[in-house]
Amino acid sequence: MQSRRELLFSAAAAAAVAAAISPRDAFAAIAPGSDPAQVAKATAIYDALVARQLRRSPEAATSLGIDSGDMAWTKSQLSDFSFAAIKENAQANREALTRIKTVDRSKLAGMDAASYDTVEFVLTNGERYNNSFDYNGAYGGAPYVLSQLTGSYQQVPDFLDSQHVIETKADADAYLSRVEDFGRLLDQEVEVARRDAALGVIPADFTIDKALIQFKAMLGVAPDASPLVTSVARRAKEKGIAGDYAGVAEKLYAEKVRPALARQAALLESWRPKASHDAGVWRLPKGEDYYLTSLENYTTSQITPDEVHQTGLDMVASLGAQCDKLMRKAGYTNGTVGERFRQMYADPKQHYPNTDEGKIQLIADLNKKVEAITPKLPKYFGQLPKAPLEIRRVPKAIEAGAPGGYYNSPTLDGSRPGIYWINLRDSAEQPRFTLSTLTYHEAIPGHHLQLALNNEAGDLPLIRKMIGFSGYSEGWALYAEELAVEMGMYEGDPEGQIGMLHDAMFRAVRLVVDSGMHHKRWSREQAVKYYVDNIGDQEASAITEIERYVVWPGQACSYMVGKIEFLRLRAKAKKALGRKFDIRKFHDACLLSGGVPLTVLERVVDGYIASAKA
Repeated sequence: MQSRRELLFSAAAAAAVAAAISPRDAFAAIAPGSDPAQVAKATAIYDALVARQLRRSPEAATSLGIDSGDMAWTKSQLSDFSFAAIKENAQANREALTRIKTVDRSKLAGMDAASYDTVEFVLTNGERYNNSFDYNGAYGGAPYVLSQLTGSYQQVPDFLDSQHVIETKADADAYLSRVEDFGRLLDQEVEVARRDAALGVIPADFTIDKALIQFKAMLGVAPDASPLVTSVARRAKEKGIAGDYAGVAEKLYAEKVRPALARQAALLESWRPKASHDAGVWRLPKGEDYYLTSLENYTTSQITPDEVHQTGLDMVASLGAQCDKLMRKAGYTNGTVGERFRQMYADPKQHYPNTDEGKIQLIADLNKKVEAITPKLPKYFGQLPKAPLEIRRVPKAIEAGAPGGYYNSPTLDGSRPGIYWINLRDSAEQPRFTLSTLTYHEAIPGHHLQLALNNEAGDLPLIRKMIGFSGYSEGWALYAEELAVEMGMYEGDPEGQIGMLHDAMFRAVRLVVDSGMHHKRWSREQAVKYYVDNIGDQEASAITEIERYVVWPGQACSYMVGKIEFLRLRAKAKKALGRKFDIRKFHDACLLSGGVPLTVLERVVDGYIASAKA
C-alpha cells in the first residue's frame, strides 16, 4: 500500500517541480485545444484550493519536501481540527464547488479536461459527505476519529520522525514547536470524538481494545524514552546542533503531549462498556448510505455493495482454481487451497532467519528483484521516473503497528527518493514466496513508477500532484503484480507465481469480507473465518486485516476494483486499435495523466485510443 493520502490536497511551489514530463503530448492529436480563458479560470480555482490546504494541513509541505524558503512557516505547525476549522473547511469546499462549476467544461480538452474532472470529483464527494453526515470522522471514508488506526496519536510521531527533516537549528526548533502543538491537536480530536459519540458513532469494542493496547504501550514509556523525544535529541546531536533538545522535548512531552494522550485513552475507556461488537458501519447513523458513499470515495466507481460481494466470491473461486494447478506442480497436493497456503507459510525453507543478518539478506534480495526487473521496463513503458528508489527497513520504533510493506513518494524537489519500506519485526511474516509480488506492488512497476512519474509530470497542475485516489493507485499496483507475470519475472519460480495468486486472492477476499461486514452485516468472526479458510494466513494476521477494514470501510475494495478497471481498459484499447496498440503508450497514457478517479481514467484511455487512431 502507499502511504495514505487519498483525497487529500497538499501543495508545493512551482519551483519545486522536477524536470518536466509532458502528459499533454499523449493528447496533442485529439480534440480541439482548450480555451485559454477557461484554463486560466480553472487554474485560479486550483491555486486557491492549494493555498487553503497549506493553511489547513501544513504537514503536507513537509511530506512533499517543500517546507523551506517561502513555506518555512509550515514546518512548525500541525493541522487544525477544531469545530471552527471543520465548519470553515466545509464552507470552503462548498464555495470551491460553486466556483468550479462556473468553468465551461465543454471548452476544456485533453489534460485540462482530466484535471477539471478530477478536482470536481473531489469537491463533489466532499460536499456529499458534508451534507449527508454529522460526524466529522466521516470525510474520507474513516468514520471514527479515534481507533486502532485513526487519530493523530497514530500518525504524528511517525510523521515527525520519518518526514520532518532536521538539518539546521531552525528545523530542530520547528520540531519542538510541533511537539508542543501536538497536545492541542490531540485535545481537539477528543472534543470532536466526544460529540460524534453522542450521535452514536463509537468504534466497535474490539477496535477500542486494540487502540487501548497501543495507548497503554505509549503511556508506559518514560517521557525521556518517548520516540518524540529521542528522535529530535538523536538527530540534533548527529547534525552537531547545539542546545538541550532532549531536555526541552522531554518537558514538552511530559507537560503537553502525555496528558493529552491520557485524555484520549480515558475517552476510549469510557466508551468501552457501551461499545457494540458489531463490525459494520450499518449500525451508525445513516450507516448504509455511509458505506455507499465510502465505497465510491475509495473505488471512485459506481460499483454497488452487492456487485462487490459477488465479484469477490467469483474471483476467489477462479483464482483458487488457478492456485490449485500451480500448487500441484510445486508439490503441494494435500488439503484445500487455504490449507496448502498454510503449509507453504509453515515451510522452514520459506523463511529468512529472524536475525539481523537474515533481515539484511532479505533486503539485499529485494534489491536484486528490483535490479532484475529494471532492464525489462523499456519494453513496457515509454517514460520512466528520474527519482531513485530505496528499500528500507521500517524503523523499529514503529514496526509493531506498521503494515508489512508500504511506499512513500519522492519529494517534488528530488531531495528524498521514493522509499519502499519493508516491515521486519519478524521475518516469519515475510515468507519468500510472497516477496516478489510485494516488491512489484510497492516498488517497480507498481507504486514507484506511478507516484514518481506523477510528481515529475511537468504539465500537471500542482493540485493534481497532491490528490490521490485509492482505486487508481492501488488498482495500478495490483495490476503491476500481474504485469510482472507478463514480463517474465516468475519464469522458473512457480512458488513466486503462487505468491502472486495468493495476493490476488487476498484482494478478492477483501471484496467479500468488506461488503460482508458493512453491507451484509457479517460479524468480525465470520469475516475472519472466511479470510483464513480461503487464503490460509495465520489468524492473528487475518484479525489485523479484518479490523483494518472495520475502521476504513470500502478502502479494501479499491485494490481489486481498480485492477479490474485497468485490465478492462487495456482490453478495450487493444480491441479498438488492433495492431496499432502499443503497451508502452497505453501505460504512459495511464500514468502520465496523473492520479484520477476510475471514471476519469476511461476518458483518458479514450483519448489515447483516439490519438493512436489518428
